[in-house]
Amino acid sequence: MRWMKKLRRNVETDDTVVHDLDIEDICQLIPHRYPFLMVDRVLFVEAPHRARGIKNVSINEAHFQGHFPQKPVMPGVLIIEGMAQTAGVLVGIALGEDMRGKLVYFMNIETAKFRKPVVPGDQVFYDVRAVVRRRRVWKIEAEATVEGIRVCEAVFSAMIVDGDAPDDDI
Repeated sequence: MRWMKKLRRNVETDDTVVHDLDIEDICQLIPHRYPFLMVDRVLFVEAPHRARGIKNVSINEAHFQGHFPQKPVMPGVLIIEGMAQTAGVLVGIALGEDMRGKLVYFMNIETAKFRKPVVPGDQVFYDVRAVVRRRRVWKIEAEATVEGIRVCEAVFSAMIVDGDAPDDDI
């Protein structure tokens, strides 16, 4: 895979470090596609600990047709989804080949706070940090910022499952 050529090892921390993942790299790591791909670039991943992604918010996105036509605001759930997709990239790089054929599903969203609307023209930075990693379950603390101002923060958990597992096995 293309993104694997960007892998480096931090000898001091033994972390896997990757810089500047573009949309093609992201699409190799997570299954999301337009119009539901909520991260455009990942600036860095220090696996298994943290990652930083970017979403360039455009008026051309479908959700702005109805949310809200007179005053477009990016839905909060999509901001959380962007943080979760950035976390998915983190998990994918941390697990490497063990992630092949797997999906990352939300288990819960413990907390979510929305502090400021995100509007077309904004560039949202997603910062995610793994706080718990137990086999198939990861707990993530995340925040989204625009121009250095926090617009959202959340704590959520996700489970890694086989991509072909029946829904009742989750």
